[in-house]
Amino acid sequence: MAARTGFVTATGASRFGISVKKALGGAVVRNRIRRRIREILRRNQTEIPQGWDIVIHPRSSVARAEFAPLEAELLRLLRGLPKSSLNPASKAGA
Repeated sequence: MAARTGFVTATGASRFGISVKKALGGAVVRNRIRRRIREILRRNQTEIPQGWDIVIHPRSSVARAEFAPLEAELLRLLRGLPKSSLNPASKAGA
């Protein structure tokens, strides 16, 4: 699973994009991957750092992965994000 970050949002909630390439399978497989990732994000909203724009690019192993290990890996990646300061101007002065 690859999660790319780069922008801190001005709002409190983190925003997610899920990009699943066609090489991972047909529409049914790709939609299943998206649904599983969205469910993980929904179930764990309180554990995800706020204020980030995050794009998730799943690898091919995600299509075959069981839900619990997939959830654990995605949460491990998301917990590794620093707590963002919602005021980017405060970072410029530091």
